[in-house]
Amino acid sequence: MGERRVNARGRRASRMLAAACLAGWSWLAAWAQEAAPPPAQAASAATIPAERFFQHPFVLQVRLSPSGRYIAMSATRDDQHASLFVVDLQSNEMARVVANFANLDVVYFDWVGDRRLVYSLGLLEPGETKGYGPGLFGVDVDGANRLELLCSDRRGCLANGKYQDLNTRLLFVPPPLADVKPDEIVVGEIRGGTFHIVPQWMNTRTGSVRELPMPQAPAGAFSWWFDSRGEPRLAMTQDGQEQRAAFEWRGPGDTAWHRIAEFDIRHPPFSPLAVTADGQLYVTQERGAAKEAVLTTYDFKTQAPAATALVETPGFDFSGDLVPNAAGGAILGARVDAEVASTVWFDKATAQLQELVDKRLPGRVNRIDCRRCAQPDATVLVESSSDHDPGRLLLYHADTQRWENVGAVMTGIEPRRMATVDYQRIKARDGRDLPVWLTLPPGQPAGKPAPTVVMVHGGPWVRGGHWRWDPMAQFLASRGYLVIEPEYRGSAGYGDEHLRAGFKQWGQAMQDDVADALIWAQKKGLASQRACIAGASYGGYATLMGLVRDPQLYRCGVAWVAVSDPFLYLDGSFLVRDDITPWGRRYLLPERVGDVDKDKAMLTAASPVAQAARIRAPLLLGYGGKDVRVPVAHGERLRDALEKAGRPPEWVVYPKEGHGWQRLADRLDWAQRVETFLARHLRDDEPR
Repeated sequence: MGERRVNARGRRASRMLAAACLAGWSWLAAWAQEAAPPPAQAASAATIPAERFFQHPFVLQVRLSPSGRYIAMSATRDDQHASLFVVDLQSNEMARVVANFANLDVVYFDWVGDRRLVYSLGLLEPGETKGYGPGLFGVDVDGANRLELLCSDRRGCLANGKYQDLNTRLLFVPPPLADVKPDEIVVGEIRGGTFHIVPQWMNTRTGSVRELPMPQAPAGAFSWWFDSRGEPRLAMTQDGQEQRAAFEWRGPGDTAWHRIAEFDIRHPPFSPLAVTADGQLYVTQERGAAKEAVLTTYDFKTQAPAATALVETPGFDFSGDLVPNAAGGAILGARVDAEVASTVWFDKATAQLQELVDKRLPGRVNRIDCRRCAQPDATVLVESSSDHDPGRLLLYHADTQRWENVGAVMTGIEPRRMATVDYQRIKARDGRDLPVWLTLPPGQPAGKPAPTVVMVHGGPWVRGGHWRWDPMAQFLASRGYLVIEPEYRGSAGYGDEHLRAGFKQWGQAMQDDVADALIWAQKKGLASQRACIAGASYGGYATLMGLVRDPQLYRCGVAWVAVSDPFLYLDGSFLVRDDITPWGRRYLLPERVGDVDKDKAMLTAASPVAQAARIRAPLLLGYGGKDVRVPVAHGERLRDALEKAGRPPEWVVYPKEGHGWQRLADRLDWAQRVETFLARHLRDDEPR
C-alpha cells in the first residue's frame, strides 16, 4: 500500500453547494419541522437571532446498522432530552423511539448486530442528577427487551450490591462476524484497587459476563486495543512507576504477551489506532523536522513503525480515525482533518462512492458510511457539512440511484447567510510558521477592514481551528466582526515541534503569536484598528495577558472560565477544589507551564492576578459556579485585584455551570452580554 499525501490547500473546492434536487421522501421531515425554532418576528432581515447559533444540535449521532436496513439516531427536540430513534428503511413507518428518559440524554450508542443496540446516558444541560452515571443499556430495534447492563443510578447500584457496575465500562463493540457470538460486547472491570482493567465478554440480552479467553492479562493494563473479533491484541501498561509505561502485544497465534515498547508516558514512541484480524497494527508516529504525525503500520520484524507512511498531511499532524471493514477484513480508509476534512480510501469501491457523493455535493465535507459498498445495492449514509452549514444527513440507494433527505444536524440555520472560514499560514515575529483561521463576516465590502475579535482557543495543548461551522465564530461574524483564531505555538495538530515550542511560554512567545496574527490581518487590510481579544480557559488567560502585554492592540477583553493565577493552577490549594491530578501537577504541568519554585519570577510576570494593575481596557469576566477545572476562585482573585486597582470588570457567575456553558439559557445570556459589550467598545464613532 503506497504512501498517500493529502495536499490540503489543493483539495479545497468551491464553497457553494450546487443546486441539487434530492428525490425521495424525508422520514424525519415533519418532526424536524416541528423542532425548528420559529422565525423572529421582531428581528430585522439582517439580524439572525442568537438562539439559532447556540441551540442544542437536533442530531447528536447517527449510524447505519451492520446490514444497512436500519438507521439509529440520537436527537433532540425543543426542550426535551435527547432520545434514541430507529428507522426501518424497508418500511414506510416513521422513526420509532426506542429509548427516552425524562431527565437524562442518550449521548452515545452503537449497534450490536442488526437488531440490537447498546447506549449510554449523560446530560446536555447540567441538572439535579448528581447520582447518575452513564451506565449501559441494551435494547432491540423495536424498543423491546430493554435491559440495564451497567446501572446508571449510583445510589441504586450500591443499594443493590452492584459494586462492580461502578467499576465497569464499555471497551469494544465487535462487528457481527460468524465466529463472534451474537449480542456480545467487551467490557472492562477495574480490579485490585488500582487502575487495572480486565476485559470480559458481556451478553447484552442477559447481562451475564464470561471470561475473555487469553493468556494472563499484563499487569497494570489500563488501555486495550481489540481486533474485529474482540481479541485483545495490544495493551498499554503501567507497573507502578508513575512516568513509565509499556505496550504489550499478542499477535494471532501467540500464546504469551510480548513487550514491544517501553517509554516515558508523556512521550510515547508511537500512538496505536487500530488492529485488524490478521494482526496488522496501525499507528501514528512523528516524523520530519516539524515532527508531524503520519499514519503507518507497525513492523514487527524491525520492532518499529514502518518507514513508509500510509497517509501524511503536510503542515498538519495526521488527525482522524480509521474506517474498519464491517466484514472484519482490511481497513477501508482513513479519515483525516487537515485544512479541510476528507477521507483517504484504500478500498477502490468505496473511493468510487466517495467520488459520486462529492460530485453530487461539491464544496462540502462529505463523510460516507456504506453497507455492501462494492455491491449494486449499496446503501450509503452521507453526513455533509461545510463552513456555512453545520451538517445535513442524506441517504443514497445505489440500486435505484435514489437520494433521500434525512434531515439537518441543526435546525433553522440558513447557510447562505453564514460566514466563510479561511485558513492562512503566516510568519510570527521570530520567523515561526503560524497557522491562522479566519471567519469572514458576510457582506463585508472588499478592501474595507472589519472590526475584529481575536478568539484564542483553550487547552492550550489542542488544535483550535477547523474548516467547519462554529457557533461562536459564526455568531460574532453575523454581528459584523472578523474573527481571527491563531494556532499559537503550544497548539497541537501542527507537529510536535510546534507544540513543544510553547512549553514554558505562557504569557510570552505564545502571547506574541496571538498579537502577531492580529497585526498581520491589519497589515493585510482585513482587520481594522478596532479590535478586542476573547477566549475561554487558556484562551481566557491569553485574553487577560493580551491586555497586560499589548494594551495598544486591544480595546477590550472577554474572558470566561479563565486561568488567572498560574500559582493556583500549578500548585492547587487546600481551600479550592479542582480536578487536576497529582500526576499532572508533579510531571506534566511543570514541564509545560513552569515550576512554582524554580520559575517563580517568570510565572509572576505571566500572572494576570499579579499584573492586574496593568489591565486598563474594559473587561467582561464569566465563570461557572461548579467549575472544577478552573474554579471560580481564579475569577474572584482577579476581580478583587482589578477592583483594588480601580478597574472593576463586568462580572457574571453562572451557578450551575462547570467549565463552559451547557445550559441553553446561560449560553444565550452570555452571547447577549458579549454582543452588547463588543458593540459598546468596537463602535465606529468611539475613539481609541
